[in-house]
Amino acid sequence: MNLFIILVIAVSLSMDAFSLSLAYGTLDIPKKDIYTLSIIVGIYHFFMPMIGYFIDCKFMSFLPVASNFVVFIILTLIGLEMIIDTIRKEEELKVMKLYSMIIFGLTVSVDSFSVGLGLDTISKNIVLSSLIFSITSFIFTLTGLFVGKKINQIFGKISTLIGGAVLILIAILYVV
Repeated sequence: MNLFIILVIAVSLSMDAFSLSLAYGTLDIPKKDIYTLSIIVGIYHFFMPMIGYFIDCKFMSFLPVASNFVVFIILTLIGLEMIIDTIRKEEELKVMKLYSMIIFGLTVSVDSFSVGLGLDTISKNIVLSSLIFSITSFIFTLTGLFVGKKINQIFGKISTLIGGAVLILIAILYVV
């Protein structure tokens, strides 16, 4: 296994989790939710490459899925929800629902599934590679959420509006 390549892939897979966590962190969510969301993203980044590895490419040809379109829809909805909630509500502590965290985790982990499809060409130790992906994405998500929370403390309500707009922009970039 080429550890350097696995680490580069892990960082690459974690960058979207980081950028989306920055935007989500502006919701000023409680620390408990920050840790829960980071753990969920880490778990997804562990299992998605392994699932991709174990699914035969021929099977995937029967189920053509435009993952970029699915990501576009999910990110747009999350971004719109952030903007609408910010406009609708004043100073209220945001508590993320578990299903929102699960969908967020899935959204930022879709690309790790496709990496799993060809992972055996890079590494013969799929479990170790997935563990590296998991730990890296956990750290990037946690960092992004805390930085986003700090940005919200400094800039207030406007940071959440910008965060929602950034999510929608990233969603558009997924389909372009």
